[in-house]
Amino acid sequence: MIVTFLGSGTSTGVPVVGCRCGVCTSGDPRNQRLRQSVKIEANGKYFLIDTTPDLRAQLLRDPIPRLDFVLFTHSHSDHLMGLDDIRPFNFRQRETIHAFANAPTAKAIRRAFSYIWNDTQIGGGKPQLDLHEVDGAFRHDGIDITPLPVCHGDWTILGFRIGPFAYITDTNGIPERTVELLRGVDTLALDGLRPSPPHPTHFTISEAIEAADRIAARITYLIHLTHDIDHAAFEATLPANVRLAYDGLRLEFNDER
Repeated sequence: MIVTFLGSGTSTGVPVVGCRCGVCTSGDPRNQRLRQSVKIEANGKYFLIDTTPDLRAQLLRDPIPRLDFVLFTHSHSDHLMGLDDIRPFNFRQRETIHAFANAPTAKAIRRAFSYIWNDTQIGGGKPQLDLHEVDGAFRHDGIDITPLPVCHGDWTILGFRIGPFAYITDTNGIPERTVELLRGVDTLALDGLRPSPPHPTHFTISEAIEAADRIAARITYLIHLTHDIDHAAFEATLPANVRLAYDGLRLEFNDER
């Protein structure tokens, strides 16, 4: 299995529009962060977690030959609003693409992209999407997928575990039942928005490190990063088993891991 981080940034992206801080003007490419998502290749299939507004640029930089399905964590715009950009895969594959979300997220997707399911505008002008609601572990295209319910403020949204890799974005609380679903995971991607101040819907860096200790993955990569974090300077302060993700980071998992 191969996991590639298409974006590692928070909802504004980094650089932030109009900002001239040291991180936003940095020459370090690891400080240039598109909105948060990953692509995964497993069992000969290619899939995404979330469709950010930057999806077209992300897949031009890190292309995939086809798109077999999409997993949605939640319906905030920085995780959803690139959905229309799956259309070229519909054109080439000549088939509907499957997508999976919990019930509230699926409802929000159907509302935000209602034209997909309307009888009007038939043809190539809209994505062809088969949206499935999930509330527990499932198997698709030969891949076992475990949804991970987490708190995002007052919401319950989903992370996902695929074998040795788990992905949890946009959270400020991980229930104990979800920690149990993460037992034995090798590599964790985990929300760590900024050093301070506390945020009502996201982990700060110190909170993310505490959560990583509970989960006890071999290595944790912090994601959804703001422009408060200079990659080189900040990563040097982290524990040995915690790192910062960056756009283009590629993780490979062999069968034994």
